[in-house]
Amino acid sequence: MMKVVNLKQAILHAWKERWSDYQWAVNMKKFFPKGTTWDILNLAEALLEQAMIGPAPNPLILSYLKYAISSQMVSYSTVLMAISKTWSGADVMFLSLLTVLERPEVYLQAFRLLFPFSYLLLSALHMFSLFQFDDFSRDQCVQSLLEIMDMFCDRLSCHGKAEECIGLCRALMSALNWMLRCTAFYSEKLKELVEQGAAENQLKMCLDRLAKMLDDTKNRALIHIAKLEETPSWSTVEQSLAKLGDTLVHVSNDQLRTQAEDCISLVKSIPTMLSVHSEQLNKTGFPTIHAVVLLEGTMNLTGEAQPLVEQLMMVKRMQRIPSPLFILEIWKACFVGLIESPEGTEELKWTAFTFLKIPQVLVKLKKYPQGEKDFTEDVNCAFEFLLKLTPLLDKADQRCNCDCTSLLLQECSKQGLLSEDNMNNLVTKRTADRENAPCLKSAENANIQPNPGLILRAEPTVTNILKTMDSDHSKSPEGLLGVLGHMLSGKSLDLLLAAAAATGKLKSFARKFIKLNEFTKHITGEGSKAASVRALLFDISFLMLCHVAQTYGSEVILSEAGPPGEVPFFETWMQTCMPEEGKILNPDHPCFRPDSTKVESLVALLNNSSEMKLVQMKWQEACLSISAAILEILNAWENGVLALESVQKITDNIKGKVCSMAVCAVAWLVAHVRMLGLDERDKSLQMIRQLAQPLYGENTLQFYSERVVIMSSILEHMCADVLQQTAATIKFPATGMDTMPYWNLLPAKKPIKEVLMGVFSKVLEKGWVDSRSIHIFDTLLHMGGVYWFCNNLVKELLKETRKEHAMRAVELLYSIFCLDMQQLTLALLGHILPNLLTDASKWHRLMDPPGKALAKLSVWCASSSYSSHNKGQASAWQRKRHREDIEDYISLFPLDDTQPSKLMRLLSSNEEDTSILSSPTDRTMSSSLSASQLHTVSMRDPLNRVLANLFLLISSILGAKTAGTHTQFVQWFMEECVDCLEQGSRGSILQFMPFTMVSELVKASTMSNPRIVLAITDLSLPLGRRVAAKAIAAL
Repeated sequence: MMKVVNLKQAILHAWKERWSDYQWAVNMKKFFPKGTTWDILNLAEALLEQAMIGPAPNPLILSYLKYAISSQMVSYSTVLMAISKTWSGADVMFLSLLTVLERPEVYLQAFRLLFPFSYLLLSALHMFSLFQFDDFSRDQCVQSLLEIMDMFCDRLSCHGKAEECIGLCRALMSALNWMLRCTAFYSEKLKELVEQGAAENQLKMCLDRLAKMLDDTKNRALIHIAKLEETPSWSTVEQSLAKLGDTLVHVSNDQLRTQAEDCISLVKSIPTMLSVHSEQLNKTGFPTIHAVVLLEGTMNLTGEAQPLVEQLMMVKRMQRIPSPLFILEIWKACFVGLIESPEGTEELKWTAFTFLKIPQVLVKLKKYPQGEKDFTEDVNCAFEFLLKLTPLLDKADQRCNCDCTSLLLQECSKQGLLSEDNMNNLVTKRTADRENAPCLKSAENANIQPNPGLILRAEPTVTNILKTMDSDHSKSPEGLLGVLGHMLSGKSLDLLLAAAAATGKLKSFARKFIKLNEFTKHITGEGSKAASVRALLFDISFLMLCHVAQTYGSEVILSEAGPPGEVPFFETWMQTCMPEEGKILNPDHPCFRPDSTKVESLVALLNNSSEMKLVQMKWQEACLSISAAILEILNAWENGVLALESVQKITDNIKGKVCSMAVCAVAWLVAHVRMLGLDERDKSLQMIRQLAQPLYGENTLQFYSERVVIMSSILEHMCADVLQQTAATIKFPATGMDTMPYWNLLPAKKPIKEVLMGVFSKVLEKGWVDSRSIHIFDTLLHMGGVYWFCNNLVKELLKETRKEHAMRAVELLYSIFCLDMQQLTLALLGHILPNLLTDASKWHRLMDPPGKALAKLSVWCASSSYSSHNKGQASAWQRKRHREDIEDYISLFPLDDTQPSKLMRLLSSNEEDTSILSSPTDRTMSSSLSASQLHTVSMRDPLNRVLANLFLLISSILGAKTAGTHTQFVQWFMEECVDCLEQGSRGSILQFMPFTMVSELVKASTMSNPRIVLAITDLSLPLGRRVAAKAIAAL
């Protein structure tokens, strides 16, 4: 307290002696010991208090303050705090007293109680002046304070410790609050008719200074940090802002009101200043959205809608796509998929995807915040654009044999995506367009029912069938068989499965059929009719499950992990015995070698009976035993024990009643043929041919022809791999459609690298990815592996020398990488980028535009992978891939995180200035410390390791003494990280960036922007806020 009293005495002494500002400064340094910090002594506050005692400011003492500011005796933060404290501190301390003590004589009596000692009378009188001033009534004092703020508010800086920079943030927020209250006071004063002119001048003066403070992005960024640092203080600012908004009704001057409204909107924008992104208005086509939708419709119909929604929203944000064009691109992709889908199952899948799944996706998109926009208006606008693409819609109508757009509009209206008026308006427009369309209905397809209508009707049928399947099967097995028979007719099964897949009910559908298949195990004194019904229920459920597994993936069949218990027969058989793409089966596996007595009795039954018996037959056991029985028969045939006619009779018995035994027999034969030499395969292949041919006779069970169609499709899928390897041919019964449209797409005798380059160049030339190309890329990814695939496509990208081609290549590559985003991102960030950045001979490849394009691709992939990885989202076709060796990525960091890796030690030793941040807590900070470590993100995860490793590498490049194209690449990478940042997202890849990188980044002209600094630091952490405040205050 004595220091403050001495300081005030020194100021009063200088005033009495009428020292000049220079004399005052020299003498002050004589009065106080060397090394005195004026901020600690509160010099600015003391000067301000003495200057503002009277009705007008003391000009001499004010000159001392201005000299102290100019000569940097006092910091900007202490001046700002002194201004806001001097004018608001008194009302905080004595507000309640003022409300009670309104009469002066009572007021003086209170002072006698508060200040009984005579030497404090001066302080009491000063306090009295403050109480009077709290209503901003002394215009000259306000004007003087605003002039003081004018000296530095547009060029605030602080080069001290991080704590001092945080102090500047707090002071600036306090000053903002004071200025808002001041502005509100003069706005309120305008309602008094007496001094309107003077009040307007004062208001203009306040608004000019307020606008000057807020127009500077740097000031708003510092206030943003202060808001996060002190939430209660920001609440006070919001209250002052609300009060100012209420008083604007008294401002009749349009110019002043507009200026005030602009200031209010700037203050309101401070909390969201990171989320302002401009949308792309110069583009109408977005190939990434197109490809993501095509990929989902072609390969992942059964996938949940939410991961697709989040992926689409991420692309929308990264590419800043306006909502109407975003929705338009989704519809365009759907119509293209419908037009180019192969006839048969694929066409039905695409129809279900377009008319059932995409409306559900849009319903989920509607729930995302749209700002002030109405999502239904965006949907309406997208359809307005779509109606202008008449050739596309006409082609889709011709393919589907109906008015696709009107059906889609009706479905969207049902889901609440379109108002009824908008729907009717759009339907009318499309109907008028169709009248001018060239002959959409040809004579041959006039009687064919359109798939969209069938799919829309199939969806409620799926629900009804699921209810039927829930009933007790033992009560009415014949009725259930009738339902299943209807499902098998024509394309009913594929229609129902497609509708179930698109609405997320396929897994439930499969579980019901597994339950039905298990039901057929129970045999209780059955007659011949009951036996045939049970055989048919087993056969149909088995065939349906095989068909589902082959069409939609075996993941749909597998039950969720639950309590240990008996695994259903079909699940066991599918996992161990069923051939699938990329799955190699061992024909000598124990699963193919059941109990020998059961095998012998089955062989005897097949060999001696004229036809297969049904009563008391255990079909599950027969299916498990058939593989060993076929081996016995094959050996007997090869050794001449059995003639061809006997073998034919046996195969007829196998396929004569139930087709499922033929499927199980061929499953083993396919595995067996793979193990044989060229000259040993004939009889095995001949047996497959015999089993594949249907048996036409009178003794076949009900629905035989329908079951044979499904069996043929299943066998064709099973044999595809082995027939390609053995160059053999087997003619399966024609089903009237291509059951494997995307099989064997690679040209023979052509290196896969040439195929990859050829397909990518065609895709790049077209500007969009088609379904066939997606399947070729998927096959090449399987064959070449993740690193080979990623490395060669990145090389193709780096060949592009034209900006527009390079950007198009990035959009297409991102969508291609969606085939397996996680693994391709690990290869890109963990191997390919580090190789390019650390090898000086490759730096020339990173020049603009290919280098900038690669930086964009890297950030897009990293952000997408990290976002979906945290949510545990991986598509079914991605999950079944072979995972890369995780040890490869673990080696980037040691498993024991307390021991720094060689790379981390190397990078840490490159830091020449160990005290980049000057506070004691900052100095002890490791050069590699990042927000991810403070958030305790697991570094045992490969993606986290790769990201941390990449940012350490980037940090070392920024801190290096030499610069090159690789340094420029790093800047592009960081700029793209900021562009892709999601407001309020803690789970950004930037959390892996070392804090020390911030001071290096702001040295680059393109990165020395307050908004960028806010974006690249984790402001949810106190250390992150200090790093950001220090970097911004130094700009």
